Amino acid sequence: MQRAQPQDWYRTTRKGEDVTLIDEPFITPFYRCNMWHVRGRDRDMLVDSGMGVVSLRTWVPLVTERALTAVASHTHFDHIGCHHEFEDRAVHRAEADILANPTRRATLADPYVTDEIFDCLPPLPYRSDTYAVSGAQATRLLDDGDIVDLGDRHFEVIHTPGHSPGGIALWEAATGILFSGDIVYDGELIEDTYHSNADDYYRSMVRLYDLPVQTVHGGHFPSFGRDRHRAIIRSWLDGKNTAR
Repeated sequence: MQRAQPQDWYRTTRKGEDVTLIDEPFITPFYRCNMWHVRGRDRDMLVDSGMGVVSLRTWVPLVTERALTAVASHTHFDHIGCHHEFEDRAVHRAEADILANPTRRATLADPYVTDEIFDCLPPLPYRSDTYAVSGAQATRLLDDGDIVDLGDRHFEVIHTPGHSPGGIALWEAATGILFSGDIVYDGELIEDTYHSNADDYYRSMVRLYDLPVQTVHGGHFPSFGRDRHRAIIRSWLDGKNTAR
């Protein structure tokens, strides 16, 4: 398999409301994390940081322009790979130890990281069998109801366990924007990791269903609006209710 050049590894796409999608186009869609850069008056926010196989700070100047808080929606390998590159790092307290001590098992790199998750391999010296996330001690521990304050923008932390114990969504009531992480997105939802919890997942979905969202930016796959948000969750809940 060919290897990509580092300057080609990341792609940026401007969205509305001063939100920019950063992603890694050479990773296959199912494993490709959406990283979300949000511009605020006093500082910026980055929700998730990809696999970490190429330096985000070196090749995406957007993330170095201003003071920035790097928030982890959760601590799986595809979401925290470049968190160590940022001075201000926030994560829910239930997964702070994984962020600081990210073993291959704890981050799901084992068993998911293989050459098959790439359409084009990262630059040398990357190897899938030795890939590991760099540890990053959190500078802020998040709890449900906390606020990530960008000056003129305020994102409420919604604890959404289920996919993982410390999963969070970030809710901006003023715009109706929800950064949902991996609890809900428009694709196959993962409910069977080593630290997933079915009851927690159900409660998180119920909680998010009536949120008056306008735009949902998930951890994977394209963004969507309120009607699709409710349809995804309603279908998921109906499936669980039928199985009970």
